[in-house]
Amino acid sequence: MQTKTVKIGNVTVGGGVFALIGGPCVIETEALALETARYAAGVCAELGIPYIYKSSYLKDNRSSHETYQGPGPEKGLAVLSRVREEVGVPVLSDVHTPAEAAAAGVALDCLQLPAYLSKQTQLTLALAAAGKPINVKKAQFFKPEQVAIPLRKIESTGNREILITERGSVFGYGDIVFDPRSLVALRRFGYPVFFDVTHVVRLPGTTSDDPAGGLRDYIFPLARAACAAGIDGLFLEFHPEPERALCDAASMLPMARLGEILRQCLEVHSRVKGWPDS
Repeated sequence: MQTKTVKIGNVTVGGGVFALIGGPCVIETEALALETARYAAGVCAELGIPYIYKSSYLKDNRSSHETYQGPGPEKGLAVLSRVREEVGVPVLSDVHTPAEAAAAGVALDCLQLPAYLSKQTQLTLALAAAGKPINVKKAQFFKPEQVAIPLRKIESTGNREILITERGSVFGYGDIVFDPRSLVALRRFGYPVFFDVTHVVRLPGTTSDDPAGGLRDYIFPLARAACAAGIDGLFLEFHPEPERALCDAASMLPMARLGEILRQCLEVHSRVKGWPDS
């Protein structure tokens, strides 16, 4: 099934074209943001992949209030605006409250509805009203069909510039699992579907400085599996030195391997592109 196309800044996603949404989990410094954006933009330009830079200005769902949460909306949005201006790529970040939506709508090319907050009506409507495309992260507690809940709220405002990102499902009390059937079900909504592989391998309840907080070795096979099931792009968090990252250190991909994983995903994507889901 071919999904609709959505314009994100100066790139178009969906419609059978493989794209990347990616960057460090959280904004650490402006210098790091510019470094990672330039590197990824160069890799994607070489491979012909539309690229959207992602990094959070605020991580509000941390396991501890004492861990790093990011620079906050004002400083973080300023960093993302500079990335867009200097690197020339669209920028995306998650928005946590209705009060942030207006400023985020000015600074960002795509606003992300966080997975944990995807049933929050006022937040969803505020993001939709900001006039920019919305990336809906599928809640860990949703079955795929329940993504209709935030989608219908967004559509009620007349905004149909929507992406959907699969980030795994809660299994029992302490794990996240990836079910490829979810990708097939999500594509039936007709919007571009991305696969957030680096959050699927994150182990919930662990702190960012815990070496056992993620299963990085599974990133490559899960990304390939998602491409085989049918996606419009990869949502991937990466860092030049993941072990020193201030958030999700055990689950981010080393930036030097970005080209490698994208080449593999492109190869699988090109093989299955156009194949029917059933």
